[in-house]
Amino acid sequence: MMATMNKLLSKNFFERPTLTVCEDLIGKYLVSKNGLALMITEVEAYDGFDDKASHASSGKTSRNEIMFESGGYIYMYLIYGMYWMLNIVTGQKDYPAAILIRGAKEVSGPGRLTKHLNLDKSFNKKILSKETRLWIEDRGFYPAKKLIRKTPRIGVAYAGPIWANKPYRFVMQS
Repeated sequence: MMATMNKLLSKNFFERPTLTVCEDLIGKYLVSKNGLALMITEVEAYDGFDDKASHASSGKTSRNEIMFESGGYIYMYLIYGMYWMLNIVTGQKDYPAAILIRGAKEVSGPGRLTKHLNLDKSFNKKILSKETRLWIEDRGFYPAKKLIRKTPRIGVAYAGPIWANKPYRFVMQS
């Protein structure tokens, strides 16, 4: 029996269109240096200047400036004063886009996920890499497209019905 090689996803993987990266992230592994490796099962896209649910919809600020970098950077932000959200920047430089990692096979919910992996503000604006202590690997699992369900995002009603109802959430069905 051949052993499978874990392949660290390169920056190029994330420098593609956001919705493509979303679908391709399902089944990949979020890995931390402390040895935890969790299969990504749920993500949400925030794509471009016009996306009213995106932090970048009203322009570049000190909070969201990392979204304007090229793909592969980490964007962390705090919600409700207690939950860190892990986002991965996607696309090309100066086009604001990111993917929220919402869940993994072992952990459901973006706040629980970051708590489980002990992620906080110190990861913000860093590149995914072993040096950063957080990276994503391809371990050879590719879910069938029919197992990936696209739904509206969660908790973005403030963006109005057009943007709140876009099928920008990707979930692997069991």
